[in-house]
Amino acid sequence: MVTTTRTSNVAPTRVRFARLLVAGIVGGLVGGIVFGVLMAMTGMLPMIAAMLGSDSVLVGLAVHLALSIVIGLVLTVTVGRLLLTSVLRGVLVGLVYGLIWWVMGALVAMPLLLGMPIFTIDQTSLLSLMGHLIYGAILGVVATLMLLKRND
Repeated sequence: MVTTTRTSNVAPTRVRFARLLVAGIVGGLVGGIVFGVLMAMTGMLPMIAAMLGSDSVLVGLAVHLALSIVIGLVLTVTVGRLLLTSVLRGVLVGLVYGLIWWVMGALVAMPLLLGMPIFTIDQTSLLSLMGHLIYGAILGVVATLMLLKRND
């Protein structure tokens, strides 16, 4: 008597989704650390902390890293399978994604939370643009490399 084992597509789907999660977390964290160093060098972390009513650099860094991870997850979970298919595409997608988050975060959400005018372009916002582009490029590359890596 021959017995066969039924396999389902559930396990591979979970593995793929788990890889998307890990890629988003790691890519977001690595990009967030680099961007966080730039923010620390330019004195921007207390402004991030101000969104929670604090002026602590450590609070600002914690908030920044948490947001970096969440933003990384949003990218990989929503479009990771579709867009993060090569390193070059990862860089390009990351740059566009960083630009989008610069507009949504630095030019709209943060000013609204802090009672400042939105869409203000000045030296601080341009430094923030640079940081968001660097973050996005790093996120895109790291996440893509993780998604392309085969489990051997």
